Amino acid sequence: MGGEKFGFLIWVSSISCLTCLCHGYVPVNNYLINCGSPTNVTETGRVFISDKLASNHLTSPSQILAASNRNSVSDIYQTARIFTGISKYTFSVARGRHWIRLHFSPFQYQNFQMMSAKFSVYSQTHVLLSDFTAKSRVMKEYSLNVATDRLELTFTPSANSFAFVNALEVVSVPDTLIKGDPSFAGRPGRFQGLSWQAIETVYRVNMGGPRVTPNNDTLSRIWEPDSEYLVEKNLVKIVSKISSVDYVPGYATEETAPKTVYGTCTELNSGGDPASNFNATWDFDVEAGFQYFLRFHFCDIVSKALNELYFNLYVDSMMVVQDLDLSTYLSNTLSGAYFMDYVTESAKLSNRIQVSIGPSTDRRIYPTAILNGLEIMKMNNSKGQLSTGTSLPSASSSTAKKKNVGMIVGVTVGSLLALLAFGGFLILFKKRGQGRGGHSKSWIPLSTANGTTTPDSNGTTVASIASNSSYRIPLAAIKEATNSFDESRVIGVGGFGKVYKGALQDGTKVAVKRGNPKSQQGLAEFRTEIEMLSQFRHRHLVSLIGYCDENSEMILVYEYMENGTLKSHLYGSNLPSLSWKQRLEICIGSARGLHYLHTGDSKPVIHRDVKSANILLDEKLMAKVADFGLSKTGPDLDQTHVSTAV
Repeated sequence: MGGEKFGFLIWVSSISCLTCLCHGYVPVNNYLINCGSPTNVTETGRVFISDKLASNHLTSPSQILAASNRNSVSDIYQTARIFTGISKYTFSVARGRHWIRLHFSPFQYQNFQMMSAKFSVYSQTHVLLSDFTAKSRVMKEYSLNVATDRLELTFTPSANSFAFVNALEVVSVPDTLIKGDPSFAGRPGRFQGLSWQAIETVYRVNMGGPRVTPNNDTLSRIWEPDSEYLVEKNLVKIVSKISSVDYVPGYATEETAPKTVYGTCTELNSGGDPASNFNATWDFDVEAGFQYFLRFHFCDIVSKALNELYFNLYVDSMMVVQDLDLSTYLSNTLSGAYFMDYVTESAKLSNRIQVSIGPSTDRRIYPTAILNGLEIMKMNNSKGQLSTGTSLPSASSSTAKKKNVGMIVGVTVGSLLALLAFGGFLILFKKRGQGRGGHSKSWIPLSTANGTTTPDSNGTTVASIASNSSYRIPLAAIKEATNSFDESRVIGVGGFGKVYKGALQDGTKVAVKRGNPKSQQGLAEFRTEIEMLSQFRHRHLVSLIGYCDENSEMILVYEYMENGTLKSHLYGSNLPSLSWKQRLEICIGSARGLHYLHTGDSKPVIHRDVKSANILLDEKLMAKVADFGLSKTGPDLDQTHVSTAV
């Protein structure tokens, strides 16, 4: 029987791979599970294996397989797996981004009314759903960068409730799909560290075209028509020229979006009037408190020649791109597929995102504008959540129930051990004498292997940083970026340790500062640097991409600054001399960065170590203030004194 099951799994995997091969992209991992079903089903050209064949992936205290008698358009919604206690799916995966798609369609089964079920779902690193209730059919899609060879998805029922899922997908994502540092929407600067963000697909819209189903998308995505989001439908017209789409090498591919998206668009309906002047706007409801990643898809299928189409792009009434000429981005190619990525500059205060296109302000140009597709994706917050409420459980809390079972025995035995320990403590106390007056300078990681927080040398915990999982980068990724800390990549040495030049998996250039365990700066500066830089985003402050504290390491990862320190340009180097204009611009940029520190946040920050070695220059010699290890939170504006002593 075991041999038959294994052989069948190979057959199903082969069929799935052949299906994907027809599309063009073959995922390394492709887990498709028809939860609660005794049989396999084929859905949109893909085989979802039965619950029985997938049982080796699941650990659950209950075995409730629910079936519905209702008529359903889709077979994967006819059955469900019900969880009455904490249950976990575990998958062996290749490291990298993966789609996680959770399918829900509630129905009544015996005493279980699924429309009233309330539960949470989380991975090892991110909360996906918190106290979630499915009132109708819905598919939740996420993209996670998995840094280990194992992905766990845990379903946790809320108090006096249960959890369920109808179908489950865990599928590899092409490495090139989500990468780079997108610009902020509406202000200068770039968002650093996108590759390590968990994202949830909130909207994926095909402007001017029909609904695109998974069997017509190389990555099995769903694209919805845009009509229900348009504020004024009479201001636009629909254009369709799918055969005209050209995928220019080095730009968008069929994995970015299919031809059915790039080959249709919504265009301003100017009616041949060269004096018309209006925008087309789409309105989207979102959850406040999160930043959002926006991907705009463009393909000029309306022009007859190059350099005819110029238009403006807006997000929440803020100009994002002015006089956008797509042909200039695509090596003078007409009808070339192209996309642009942006991130909202801060967590949304409102529950709405508006996207608009409008004509160029140059009245010599015919007033029109287009948009072919749009994706809006929620990004995880600093607690690793894509849904507020539930926090990631620590390793210790997951075993709390097991510990409670033996509490009585533990108390009894523990009392005896406590007497022995108390005697040992008295002896140790006498030996230590006056040694208690000093503070330890030992090398302590921010978090231990089991995920719990550790005290610093003053006895306080650093949980606030350790919980900021969106900034934590695996040690394996950093070693890969620096070729295992190759000495030939050292670009600087300071009191904290060596600085290495590196490149992350997505091609992002980084500067990796690796702490020296013998350094006297150690934990305090490491912690301060993360605390400060994780809350600041300013064009004249160096950006923190992430940190690593695995295996007692203390590593900080920053954006790479091509032209090094200001000091190296001023003193004793072979670099070209800076002009007076360049020096003035560097002074102004540094001053703006410091001014932001003093006034731009809820609490002023005093740098306390401003010097030419801590002013870094990018490829355009733009100045950025760096090295916040000695920084302190300053006084409120109505206070007049703060100590700047180091």
